[in-house]
Amino acid sequence: MSVFFDHRAGTNTSSVHTDIQWHPTFALLAVATKIDDADNEAQGAVSLFFDEGEPVEDINIQKNCAPTTMSWHPTRKILSVGWENGDITLWNEHEHEGSCASDGHKAPVNILSWSSNGTRLISGDERGVMIAWRCDSRGQLHQLQNYQKRSSYTHCIFRPVAGGQDPFYNNYTALARAAVEGDETALDMFGTWNKSGMGNSLLSQPGQMYAAESLSCYIGSEDGIIFHIDEKLVLRECANVETMIKSMLIYEAKNILVVVTTTMMLIQFSCAPDGSLSELMKVKLSGKSSITCVVWTGPGLMATVAGEDVVRLWDLDKDNNFSLGGALDQINCLTYSASKRILAGGLVNGKIAMWQHRAGSYAQEHWIVLPAIELSDSFIQIQWSPAHSLLAANNISDVIILNEQPISTSISVQSAVVQISPYHVQLETLDPPNILSIRTDIHIRGVSNSEDHVVLWNSKKIVVYEINEEKNFARLAGTFDIDSPLTAIYQQTVFTADTSSITARNFQGTIKQTMSLAEQEGIPISIDICGHYLVIATDNGFVKGWDISRRESRQYISPKNISESLPDTSLVTKVKINCNGTKIAIQLKKVNGEPDSRLLIWYVEQDILLGYDFSAGQTIHPISENGSAGVETAAVEQSNSEDVSRRYPREVLWDPLDPRLLVVQASPLSVDIADKSHIKKPTPTGVFRTKSSAEKKPELDDRIVSLFATADNGVLLHDSFPMEPGFHKLLGVSVPSFYFILQPEDVQKADGSISAVPNGNASSGETRTEGLKERVSAVTMRNFVGLEKSNSEVRQAMLDFAYHLTIGNLDEAFKAIKLIKSETVWENMAKMCVKTRRLDVAALCLGHMGHARGAQALRDSANEPELNARVAMLAIQLGMLEEAEQLYMSCGRYDLLNKLYQANNQWSKAIAVAERHDRIHLRSTYYNFARHCELSGDIGAAINGYEKSETHRFEVPRMLFENVQELEAYVIKSKDKKLLGWWAQYLESNGEMDSALQFYQAAEDIMSFVRIWCYCGRFDEAISIASNTNDRAACYHLARQLENQERFTEAVQFYGKAQAYTNATRLCRANQLDSELISYAMYSTEDDMVICARYYEETGANWDKAIMLYHKSGQVGKALELAFEHQQFTALQHITSNLDSSVEPETLHTCAQFFLEHQQYSKAVDLLLLAKKYLEALDICIDKHISITEDLAEQISPEKDAEPEYKRVLFERIGECCMLQGAYHLATKKFTQAGNRVKAMRALLKSGDTEKIIFFAGVSRQKEIYVMAANYLQRLDWRKDPEIMKNIITFYTKGRALESLSGFYDACAQVEIDEYQNYEKALGALSEALKCMNKAKMQDVSSQEAKINFLKRRISLLKKFVQARRTYEEDVDEAMKQCLLLLEEPDLDTGVRSGDIYGFMVEHYATAGDYQKAYHLVQELKQRLPNASLAYYVNNTVLEQIKRNVGLDEPTIGAAETPGIEEEIEEEIPEDFGF
Repeated sequence: MSVFFDHRAGTNTSSVHTDIQWHPTFALLAVATKIDDADNEAQGAVSLFFDEGEPVEDINIQKNCAPTTMSWHPTRKILSVGWENGDITLWNEHEHEGSCASDGHKAPVNILSWSSNGTRLISGDERGVMIAWRCDSRGQLHQLQNYQKRSSYTHCIFRPVAGGQDPFYNNYTALARAAVEGDETALDMFGTWNKSGMGNSLLSQPGQMYAAESLSCYIGSEDGIIFHIDEKLVLRECANVETMIKSMLIYEAKNILVVVTTTMMLIQFSCAPDGSLSELMKVKLSGKSSITCVVWTGPGLMATVAGEDVVRLWDLDKDNNFSLGGALDQINCLTYSASKRILAGGLVNGKIAMWQHRAGSYAQEHWIVLPAIELSDSFIQIQWSPAHSLLAANNISDVIILNEQPISTSISVQSAVVQISPYHVQLETLDPPNILSIRTDIHIRGVSNSEDHVVLWNSKKIVVYEINEEKNFARLAGTFDIDSPLTAIYQQTVFTADTSSITARNFQGTIKQTMSLAEQEGIPISIDICGHYLVIATDNGFVKGWDISRRESRQYISPKNISESLPDTSLVTKVKINCNGTKIAIQLKKVNGEPDSRLLIWYVEQDILLGYDFSAGQTIHPISENGSAGVETAAVEQSNSEDVSRRYPREVLWDPLDPRLLVVQASPLSVDIADKSHIKKPTPTGVFRTKSSAEKKPELDDRIVSLFATADNGVLLHDSFPMEPGFHKLLGVSVPSFYFILQPEDVQKADGSISAVPNGNASSGETRTEGLKERVSAVTMRNFVGLEKSNSEVRQAMLDFAYHLTIGNLDEAFKAIKLIKSETVWENMAKMCVKTRRLDVAALCLGHMGHARGAQALRDSANEPELNARVAMLAIQLGMLEEAEQLYMSCGRYDLLNKLYQANNQWSKAIAVAERHDRIHLRSTYYNFARHCELSGDIGAAINGYEKSETHRFEVPRMLFENVQELEAYVIKSKDKKLLGWWAQYLESNGEMDSALQFYQAAEDIMSFVRIWCYCGRFDEAISIASNTNDRAACYHLARQLENQERFTEAVQFYGKAQAYTNATRLCRANQLDSELISYAMYSTEDDMVICARYYEETGANWDKAIMLYHKSGQVGKALELAFEHQQFTALQHITSNLDSSVEPETLHTCAQFFLEHQQYSKAVDLLLLAKKYLEALDICIDKHISITEDLAEQISPEKDAEPEYKRVLFERIGECCMLQGAYHLATKKFTQAGNRVKAMRALLKSGDTEKIIFFAGVSRQKEIYVMAANYLQRLDWRKDPEIMKNIITFYTKGRALESLSGFYDACAQVEIDEYQNYEKALGALSEALKCMNKAKMQDVSSQEAKINFLKRRISLLKKFVQARRTYEEDVDEAMKQCLLLLEEPDLDTGVRSGDIYGFMVEHYATAGDYQKAYHLVQELKQRLPNASLAYYVNNTVLEQIKRNVGLDEPTIGAAETPGIEEEIEEEIPEDFGF
């Protein structure tokens, strides 16, 4: 709630005001003026004004032509002005006359637009010239680029900073550092910020010095072309809307450019990163005439006016629109304040209409109409200041500045003062109630009152009135001129504040005492008096207090710097002192101007800081001198702290008599904080910025919170409750009442407007008492309901009781009220127990109250598991229904909440709870609601309730049975089949057959329809209906009637349609309808099938049908018996195809023999398997060559519980059969199941599956199987597969077949010699063979000895040759001697091939050049091995070399003899043999 002070800007009365512009940050208004006075040389000027209409001195911005456009620098006090002659003036606060740029434009300048940080300025004129300028730190312009186009430019809008970065400085320490270093921009911004927070905080988002700046922009021209200028000053055409642009806006959240044309077309373009545009949507706007003004009013919400008395709002996100009315006249112009969420419109009748958006979505229902402000003349332009609560209005002849200020209030023990207009206050005495109106001639900026006096002041003057309560009259007691932002009154003294002191004055202004402040303490920003104590706070965070009870005020508190005691940089804004001066409540705000959620309390005597955090709903622990938090030992957990969370302390008041009681009005943080980001971040014109939806908090209400503050227990939450919507704010507290200021509905006139009183129209000191309405409302505290008139002792006792109950000290609480006999006191105490959840105390209170019903209900609720549910029952018994509602919600007992709503006839809430949370009781809720409506006579609502409870089929006929016509109408309208059928039965009972038939037909009750036709003897109609519908009940009833009429064939047919097959077969047997009998018997019961089969058997015909029925009924033996007896082979085939193990084995065996006789061997095997004749079935498979598949083998396999020997024999028989049929893998499986792994291995060896053989050998772990696997693997090409060779060695080793392993190593050695001439590896292999042979345990010892000796001899020969080859590297002659001696060994070829020795020697002599010796050795080799190929031992190249050097022409030693030499094998046996 606020009032508007109107200030007329001191402009020339003969001039025409063409434009007004607020500075984005400072309270400076620029007014462009065109002077019509012909004698005046200057024809145009621009003036600057402060917030109260006072002109800025030494301003000289004028020319002999009219100004055409203006634009403020976004952060500095720099104003750019465009003129008709093309000049551009740049004024700044340092050069009051400004600089002029006249070298760019020659035509009227019509656009001026700054970038977000103000480093670039775009100007354009009517001839199509556009210039980009750079602004330096001194405020001088430098031309960057000049553009020439055909048409005039109309709009320019810079694109927002990418990512929504803040275009301002982000840390005030960095800002101060930049200012010290000489940055004039930083110096200018730093000068606007003051630490007390009373100025504008331009600081946010700490962490970076400067934010990025977007230098690209869009330009709109007169012919509808949209251009884009990028950061490199490249101009290009982006789009063409084909008509003149009226407005151009940017929706930053969606990166959309919005264009409104003069033809009322709304076009949306998507903006690409490179600036190109793509059209998204194009629609036609509605309105009586062309659009005159377009502004943003929310995220994606655009407001327009078009010569109407309504504002049209267009939601671009949801693609819909709505209108705001209530203006009562044509609207010329619009402006929107994002910080206040107020849309203002200037009317042709001189009023300013306002609409405010409440918290929540931006739908139409969240906008309310505010009282209009009545001024004079029609307005052509209005504009909100982006950073202040200032509204400027231009009606061509005058410029009026409306300065919004919250209403001033004050309260003392006996009276309260409320401002109701800029010049008018109302004094209300509290007890007894009385109203006194006081009017004065000053703009009231503040009020203060004592028991007998009222002080009114503004920035220039203080007026004191003496109140005569007996005569109900206010007398002027004194007045004096002084500029004091803070004033307070105590008895006969007025305390005023200046920058360095607090002064005590009498009512005429005479100084009685001056209380000085030290320079470091700062400037006073808050003052408060309570009892005999005065306290102040300064902008440097100091708190200081005086005892003013004596003639000379005495400082009793040492100054304390609260800011230094805080762990952050929050600032002190207000202080409040309690009645005995022992505690001071301190309100804070953050550096960026947002309110702080903490309320601090300075305990003066203990010198500690405690408090309460309304954001988290928690007590603040003691804060030490260094700003750190300690541990609070006496903290009490508060049960209702969640109710006050997410808020901040807006108003703080101490009780004037009790030093413990503190009352706070806690307002939601989301209401004020969430929107302040709009005004703290000035943006380019037309760009709307908003927080993301994730940052928005749910809507909350203001709550009144009472706290107890004591040194022993700290700060304790006592109570909280929501503030009534009709209250504006908390004014004061005095036990037993809270005092609130009412919303000022009586300020409004009949047409809903508020008059702004001009200066000098109010008489000084005028008082009035008639026709006044109360502005202050008293609300009794919960604890004192019924004790409003009690004496001070009772009040103190109740207050002590509340305090002790809050800290949990029940003994002291009872002592406080033990002498009070009032039933009301005990009731209040019981209500306190609802908050404290103390049901034991509540039971005692109910007993003192004599509330037997409540005590019984409390005992009955003891079975409820949730504490809150039991407390809710107590609240219900005490009439605290809202508390009970909240308690049920908190514990999730929506069933009990539903019952509560029903008991209080809150049926809409009960139904809503049932639909959302208690669906199990939804139908019963609707039923109870219907019963309530029925008893109330609301038949329509009762019917609806019964229908939703699904009880309407009984309840509605019962309710309407007395009114047959209304009941029939309901039945017809409902179209409910059951109701229609019930009504048809009712008509049938009354003999109205035709009507009954109609309702039966509507109810689709075919059975009743047929029943009536049969009753009337009209069987043809009944047969037709039953045949068409196939309704079973109808067909059955018709069949019974036809049977009674001896129409048996038709009766059988309809019994069949009714699926009454027993009746159908009965009639068929009774009437020899044999052909129809089988078709119904097949669908009948098993007993009926047997009866029908016996019927066929007795008749001696249709044996196949009898067999079929016996088989179908489950009597397979009987069916087979008849089939064999009467040679029914087809039936027998059908029966046996469906046989299973449940049939007797003898029967299955008989059937198998039958199939064997008819050479159907597979079928016989299957039946034998069902009969568990496995061996017999297996013999048939072997004899008749039936392939045994995997499935058949599994069927032949015995059961798990069979005898082991039987299982072994059967598995071996199956395996042998599989071996005979070549199914080796299956045989392996069966032999394995039989436990004969050797046979399984043999079967697997026959399969040749090497991988499975290796695996099976590995898992079997039998010596014989290892040997068998190794023998198999040795038959493979193990030379090329090292893995196979490794497995051979492993299996021989595991199988203890050392003789075989020795032989394998011997074979490996021979391979090394024959294929690779690798005698070293051969020697290693023979060594391993010798080791194995030595370990072997052969039965023939002599044979083993012979083999060992043979291996030793071979090893000896190999060692000699290997030694000779090794010696060759050291002593060639010795190596040759050893080779010659080796050649003389008698059994040389058993170990070493003589050809290899000759080859070694030949190659040596050839290499040494002794070709004759080499030739001689070649001849010896040929003689010793006449059939051998020389090339096998000696390289062909060496042979050719010898031939050439000995002079032989014939190939006597050559390669011609060896045409079949095999290529050398590439693969090598791994060197590692495993030894």
